[in-house]
Amino acid sequence: MPVYLQIILFVAAFIAFIVLILYMGGLAVQKTCLKIIAEMEEARAFKEARAVEIQDERKNFFRVSVKNIRPKALNLLIADGLVIKTNNRKYYLNKEKLAQAKAQLNSKIKNA
Repeated sequence: MPVYLQIILFVAAFIAFIVLILYMGGLAVQKTCLKIIAEMEEARAFKEARAVEIQDERKNFFRVSVKNIRPKALNLLIADGLVIKTNNRKYYLNKEKLAQAKAQLNSKIKNA
C-alpha cells in the first residue's frame, strides 16, 4: 500500500475516532441531564420553597477526571432555563420550560 494512502487512511480513522468520542460524551451528558431532571421531579422541586441541593462543582479541585459530568449537565440545564438556581445554592425545575421541552421531544419522536 502506498505511503500517501496509509496517511489518508490514518487521518480518516483518527477523525472518525474523535467524532465517536465526542458523540459518546454528548450521550453521557444527555443521560446525566435526564437523571438530574428525574431526581428533581421525584423530589417535586417545582417551586423555590421545594428546591433541592445538587452538587454543582467538583468536590476535589486537584482530582482531574471526566467521570463527574453532573456539574456540566447542571450548567447546561441552567443555560436552557429548565433549572433555576436560588440564592441559597439550591435548584428547582421551571415547570413551563420542562413541559415545552417534553412536548418538543415527543414531537421529534413522533416524526422519526
